[in-house]
Amino acid sequence: MVVMKFGGTSVANEEAISRTISIVEGKLSEKPIVVVSALSKVTDLLYKICDAASKKNRIEMLELSAQLRARHLELCEKLLGEDSDVLSAAKSKVDSICNELDTIVGAVCTLGELSERSKALIISAGEYLSSNIICSAMNLRGIKTKLMNARNMIVTGNDYMKAEPVLAEIEARVPAIVNEAFDGMDAVITQGFVSATLGGEPTVLGRGGSDYTASLIGMAIDAERIEIWTDVDGVKTADPRSVRSTLTLDRLSFEEAAEMAHFGAKVLHPLTIEPAVKKNIPIKVLNSTNPEGKGTTILHSDMIEDGVKSVSFKENILIINIFSTKMIDVSGFVAKVFGIFSEKNVSVDLISTSEANISVTVDASQENIDDVVKALSAFAKVELDYNKAQVSVIGKNIGGNNCMLKEIFSPVSEHTVYMVSQGASYINVSLVVDKSALQEVVQSIHDLLFFQAQMYDYIRYNGY
Repeated sequence: MVVMKFGGTSVANEEAISRTISIVEGKLSEKPIVVVSALSKVTDLLYKICDAASKKNRIEMLELSAQLRARHLELCEKLLGEDSDVLSAAKSKVDSICNELDTIVGAVCTLGELSERSKALIISAGEYLSSNIICSAMNLRGIKTKLMNARNMIVTGNDYMKAEPVLAEIEARVPAIVNEAFDGMDAVITQGFVSATLGGEPTVLGRGGSDYTASLIGMAIDAERIEIWTDVDGVKTADPRSVRSTLTLDRLSFEEAAEMAHFGAKVLHPLTIEPAVKKNIPIKVLNSTNPEGKGTTILHSDMIEDGVKSVSFKENILIINIFSTKMIDVSGFVAKVFGIFSEKNVSVDLISTSEANISVTVDASQENIDDVVKALSAFAKVELDYNKAQVSVIGKNIGGNNCMLKEIFSPVSEHTVYMVSQGASYINVSLVVDKSALQEVVQSIHDLLFFQAQMYDYIRYNGY
């Protein structure tokens, strides 16, 4: 079996969905399990509906809900118009999902209170709408397809908005559900992103969680491979929206891909890699607008050569500097500091320590940062450095290559570097610079590591 995940841009409209169905059609011999996201921008729309409802803005809430319904009914007309029975059934299902959603958001609007549980239920409506319509379109195309409910498969803890999967339960449930669904079918389809607690309460895996869903299902069924279909030709050496002359990588290790996702690359959800690693299942990142392209294959580290693979970045970084003479020769101080970050659910990226100082970087958009600062200030002096950015050079065994490290730092000699961190696994070297310098720094490092290296190889190969 092969798991095929299609993101929002791959199911954005009639044309994109028709192309996606053609891609699936070419994989029927491999028993495809299709995982779909909501249509492009629909999850953003659902967040806006949540916001309007929580503020008791009923007029805006109703207008946004009407947009949601109209877009999906129009899509049904365009995709399924050839068969009145199929079209009628699909439109009825869209109306049913939207009616249920209207009831929920109406109650939120009346109360003016939006719980995390209600929010998880509301924002997952997009996946149920898209999966029902696409399932109908696949069957109309002659691909016998069964719809599965992801909430029966992806079991999580009780954190409604960023739920932690219960791997043992997922592995126990998914094979039987998938095998039963495949009975007499060519393909099966389910929702990405959505999940449920052991008790059946709705949860979601967090933004971009459809990749995670695909990886979890692939792990549970020992898939031959997991395919992540997106709108770029695989994983790039940097974000092509920000950096010129990026290259497509043929292969990456699981570890490199995980570091890239964690340090800012937007092709994969940061947690996608873990389930695939557990079963050593290859992941392919492919372009649904260019299905003939090779894409990027993510494999075990033993199959990947050493060297730099990418320059990633995060552009909204805050440095938290923690000073206290009480930490000198006192055991437990560091544990106390990071216990606060854990308690307040604030993730730390980079860490630098000295005898009386701890400096960390965090994504400035995270909630609860003010709570962390307040708790730390009870026993230490805390200073905040705003408007910073983090640049990470990622590749297998680069940390042990002194020549490589010199090359990385040469383009930033004219800029202030506030922190430097080298991963213990030698997979990444990260530095923090002013946000205003980010574009120049990233482009300079990328040009040095990739463009100049290509020119050198070209000159050497052609004998110049």
